[in-house]
Amino acid sequence: MSFTDPLSITINAVTTPLPRVGVEENGSTYASGDGLIHLSASHDYGKRWRRLLRLDTAKMAPDAFRPAENTKVSMSCYMVFDLPPSGYTPTEALQAYVGFKTLYTATSDLMITKLLGGES
Repeated sequence: MSFTDPLSITINAVTTPLPRVGVEENGSTYASGDGLIHLSASHDYGKRWRRLLRLDTAKMAPDAFRPAENTKVSMSCYMVFDLPPSGYTPTEALQAYVGFKTLYTATSDLMITKLLGGES
């Protein structure tokens, strides 16, 4: 089952629609019209079940070696749920996630700000 199509994401106060551009057996991909934002959701079933939600973004920025020219740079951030095939219900996994999210979003995402600054 896929997410609602299209999704939308707001980055730096700019909302971008992300229509579904790909569907596979265990995942879907969504992308912006300019191809600079991609969101994917996938599932891997092995000894552990991995649920992945990944955001890839790109932009044009001055080239460090040729400042007069721009080059495409990219980054990604993702969340992985690494679960045993049995033992955790979706509700229990969600409860753990909500606790985790509460921790890292407290005080206006201060923990993430510090992490991005190199703190641990």
